[in-house]
Amino acid sequence: MSQPQPTPAREQALDRLARAAYSLSAADSRLRGRATRTPGALSLTHARALRVLAETGPLSIGQLAAATETTSAATTQLVNNLATAGYVTRERPPGDKRSVLVALTDAGRRRHDERQATLARALDTALAHHDAPALDAATDVLRQLAAIYDRL
Repeated sequence: MSQPQPTPAREQALDRLARAAYSLSAADSRLRGRATRTPGALSLTHARALRVLAETGPLSIGQLAAATETTSAATTQLVNNLATAGYVTRERPPGDKRSVLVALTDAGRRRHDERQATLARALDTALAHHDAPALDAATDVLRQLAAIYDRL
């Protein structure tokens, strides 16, 4: 596939994309702030951890860190917050006194299911005018942005 030629319109479109990415980052920061002040609120990182645990079952801190793309130290704090909220437990696997597995509680599964349903409705409503190929293109752009941010 050939590279698109630089044009003023393309440069403006890339600038709008960069600005929208900054806005998304700022919205994530506001969400994290609400999650620390509002009981029951979930940051994207909290929601991502609940989703991973719902999809995979219990994981070690290291496995959860890798799956949520965070550090082990940040994941330990995340697990502490989720445990305080009653969404996860820490369990020792049989025969291994050094390891800890993080598992969803029933309340954590309910909270995950509620969050996923709310997100699915919001996405469906807000993006109703986009067809599947446009949504796939947006997904690709977001993944590329994540890769760019990792290289910065």
